[in-house]
Order: sequence, then structure tokens, then C-alpha cells
Amino acid sequence: MADVSQLSTGLRRGTLEFCVLALVEHEDRYGTEIVRCFGDERLAASEGTIYPLLSRLRRVGWLDSKWSESPTGPPRRYYSLTAEGRSALQHFRAEWVDFRRTVDRLVGTDHA
Repeated sequence: MADVSQLSTGLRRGTLEFCVLALVEHEDRYGTEIVRCFGDERLAASEGTIYPLLSRLRRVGWLDSKWSESPTGPPRRYYSLTAEGRSALQHFRAEWVDFRRTVDRLVGTDHA
């Protein structure tokens, strides 16, 4: 049986990449900023998780990136959503609604 303390980790694992896509949907962001956004939303994800994920999303063509000078330090790599990434995010959103409704119904949280 799975350890209950690992529940949030398991839930995050399948959705983290789509949360990253949503974070860059309307605004280009750099890696540390993305990590900070997760912390602000109480979905803590470390740089050790986010940077490999950003690289993988670039490799599959869902993100693009460009280097830009920073006013306060070294240049930053900014990530943006590609057309393929936008399509993947739209598909996830549609699937997520159905998935969430089904889980809510099965675990008894559909009335909340």
C-alpha cells in the first residue's frame, strides 16, 4: 500500500508539466520565477525538479526559450509556450475537467 504521506507527490507528478505550461501561457518566465510561482501556490517544486522538466518540455517541442539580459545579474533563459504546447495544455484542461469530476464523484467530494 502506498504511503499516505506521499499522496501530494503522486498527485503533483502527473500534473506538474501542465502547470508549467499554464504558467508560461500568457507571459514568458525564467526558471527561478517558475519555481517561485509553485512555492507561492503551495505546490513546492525544487529547481532540481523544474529545470529538468523545462528541458524535457523544450525537447518535446512544448516550450521554446530565449536568453535575455537581466537588470540584476547574469542573463536569464525565458521560456514561452509553443503552438504544440498550447494544444497540449488545451487538451489537458479538457481531460482534467472530466477526470476531476469522476474522482470527485467516486470519493464523495462532488458536493463540496
